Amino acid sequence: MADESRRGRARLDQPVAPRRGVPRPTYDAEAFGRLAERVARLLGTGRFLVYQSAFIAVWLIINVALPKAVRFDGYPLQFLTLILSLQAAYAAPLILLAQNRQDDRDRVNLEQDRGQFSQQLADTEFVARELAAVRLALGDVVTRDFLRSEMRLLLDEWDSDSEAGRKDKKPKKPKKALHAPGSGPEGLSSEPEPPMSLG
Repeated sequence: MADESRRGRARLDQPVAPRRGVPRPTYDAEAFGRLAERVARLLGTGRFLVYQSAFIAVWLIINVALPKAVRFDGYPLQFLTLILSLQAAYAAPLILLAQNRQDDRDRVNLEQDRGQFSQQLADTEFVARELAAVRLALGDVVTRDFLRSEMRLLLDEWDSDSEAGRKDKKPKKPKKALHAPGSGPEGLSSEPEPPMSLG
């Protein structure tokens, strides 16, 4: 008996096959949503409230103040009540549909904003890390002012060394020759000797 009741029930994990013979109305959900947004936008304006108030005032004047022969809606104003009820019955779902579409758009925009924010946060953290690395690397790099001061010190030292060297140097006299002109050292003649002949 339990098996028979299970067989009669439709399984929830399988899609229901469409019934043949019963045509279902089809409509474009996007176009209907745009129409609902236009109606909701119109119902939410001051212009619509002014037009509706003027329409109800004219209706009341015709059906209350004018003679009975001209009136088309009796004193309880049942026809006016019916019109306003129909308007409210259609306006409320259209406004809710427009709000749902706006909520969907806001949700998508929020997800995009979150993605952009997370990307910007990652980019900012990356730039901060790179800036810290550059700052650490610049701590070991010679600055322009330090290089100028070191070069100035070297130039001052070089100038002071060159001035001290000029003062220490005295003019040297040429040394006298120890040998007679025309003869090499130790009294040897600087002229080449003739080759010796064998034999």
